[in-house]
Amino acid sequence: MTTFDNREKAFEKKFALDEELKFKAEARRNNLLGAWAAEKMGISADGVAAYQKEVRRADLEEAGDDDVFRKVRGDFDAKGITVSDEELRDKMVSCMEQAITLIESES
Repeated sequence: MTTFDNREKAFEKKFALDEELKFKAEARRNNLLGAWAAEKMGISADGVAAYQKEVRRADLEEAGDDDVFRKVRGDFDAKGITVSDEELRDKMVSCMEQAITLIESES
């Protein structure tokens, strides 16, 4: 096997690992965001896990974060919860930062 082949395999492994970590971080972010949104909407403790699952499922609709944003924004609007788009996007960012920190601390 040549040095080029070895480097290619190493890059493929790193790419796969990076994608796995990205998926885990997004799922963790969605759980954190779902818990925050559920609290804002007054969802009972029993319903929080179900709502988190809905938020995670929404993330599978399309690439990027807009599907999650639309899900939570729509739920807030339906419940009459006043949260600005900027506040919601900021919360998504802070939840992602927290998710990454949690994943890194587990490694």
